[in-house]
Amino acid sequence: MAMKSIKDFRPKMPTRDEMARNRWLAPIGHRFLRSELWRFTRRSVPRGAALGLFAAFIIPVGQIFLAAFLALPARANVPIAALITFVTNPFTVPFWAVVANKVGRFVLKLDAATVGAANAEIDSGRWESFGWFLETAGATAFGFMVLSVLTAAIGYLLASFSWRYLVARKWNRRPGHRKVLDPAE
Repeated sequence: MAMKSIKDFRPKMPTRDEMARNRWLAPIGHRFLRSELWRFTRRSVPRGAALGLFAAFIIPVGQIFLAAFLALPARANVPIAALITFVTNPFTVPFWAVVANKVGRFVLKLDAATVGAANAEIDSGRWESFGWFLETAGATAFGFMVLSVLTAAIGYLLASFSWRYLVARKWNRRPGHRKVLDPAE
């Protein structure tokens, strides 16, 4: 079923030539023509998934270009990296902003006591707008950084395990081969 969904997205993905002709990618567009960046292999797919998730959460705009740019030196799968960046889109950004704020507050240990102590200094007049920044924008930005690293690691592991499962299932369906995933044998 997972392979079917990838096949459904293939017609919608940009081709190597389209990315090479893109005006934003023109300086490095010729590098996108390398076939190793467009193959679905056991090493390139997890790398592409990790880079796509990293780029999706680290910057709000232009994440597809960042993922494609990062895929070059990492030898990651460019279509997977570009496709996975759509986990953050205009419809899901409010949800991810709330999650990032909660993650940032949790990691930074921002609670009422911490913010209250900071507000005592802030109320002195020198740092008036810093309290708001610390509570909302700062925690959210830090949360997005944590999410980018965390989701990239989780995405890499999930893509690796999924790849192994799909390949083992494919081998099990071949006639004349013993079961790869059968622990009884």
